[in-house]
Amino acid sequence: MMTLTSIQWTNGAPIYRQLKDRVIAMMLDGVLKPGDALPSVRQVAAEYQLNPITVSRAYQELADEALVEKRRGLGMFVTEEASKKLLASERQRFLHEEWPAVAERIQRLGLSTEDLLRQGGVK
Repeated sequence: MMTLTSIQWTNGAPIYRQLKDRVIAMMLDGVLKPGDALPSVRQVAAEYQLNPITVSRAYQELADEALVEKRRGLGMFVTEEASKKLLASERQRFLHEEWPAVAERIQRLGLSTEDLLRQGGVK
């Protein structure tokens, strides 16, 4: 059974979204693997002093995206295709939402590809 270790809630996004993002990060990092069970709504709500509706909303969004599936009487489980789906969508999100700002900053600072590769330890 996984634990959502040391979540730090911020004011920048709704709690259900932060919880969902934390579960997604655990899937991408391989902490949660296909077939793994998510802790129950009650367990997460009690552990993090959240409203169970908040936890349910995060879990429902994960289910709507086919990243987890509900098994009647057993709980929520990571789907077999979750990591592939996440990797593809996170790559697209990075390229379209995050990369343009990074590329602009690189250009503004006058950094070359060689500078970036050398600093990143890539040869």
